[in-house]
Amino acid sequence: MNSRRPRAGHAARRSLRGLYLLTPDENDTARLLARVRTVITQAALLQYRNKVADDALRREQATALLPLCREAGVPLVVNDDWRLATDIGADGAHLGEDDGALREARRALGRDAIVGASCYDDIARAEAAAAAGASYLAFGAFFPSPTKPAARRATPELLAASARFGLPRVAIGGITPDNARQLVAAGADMVAVISGVFDAPDPVAAARAYRACFVGAS
Repeated sequence: MNSRRPRAGHAARRSLRGLYLLTPDENDTARLLARVRTVITQAALLQYRNKVADDALRREQATALLPLCREAGVPLVVNDDWRLATDIGADGAHLGEDDGALREARRALGRDAIVGASCYDDIARAEAAAAAGASYLAFGAFFPSPTKPAARRATPELLAASARFGLPRVAIGGITPDNARQLVAAGADMVAVISGVFDAPDPVAAARAYRACFVGAS
């Protein structure tokens, strides 16, 4: 099913640490590619996410992003839909609580795929995701988010508490370069951002500011 485009091998992947870019809801595929192209080299990971697109547009856009990610050496994961990720040969998928069983996604995508899990504010969910084969654990929202204003809220203590699972931890929700450092200090390996980069007056400068939050952090 995914023979059309090989996944990026381990050598082509960057460490899962730094800026985790999520795509904005953009219905114009050419414009989406242009927006991503300007900042992709600043990212450790790119998630294709479009909550307003239909299935055909999602497939078109995810497929179009693949060569861009390959050229930059940045893995591409697909939000919500591990079947689409499998079909197009993406590097993995990110699953929320209503997106199917993580074990099933892991089996379909393969041992080397990146399979992320939304854990919200729930350490028990993180433990279950780790046991099911997650590649990273995402917590949040840590701050009020324009993307999900009603999202449940997480605390930095969750990042420290989840260290025992031995997986990269992602912080999401209202994160800015000003508040990201406290989350990195608490244990975040990546900060996930949409509007903080794509709606910034200078997206490249914004992306670099997020990356700078990891410089010198252990």
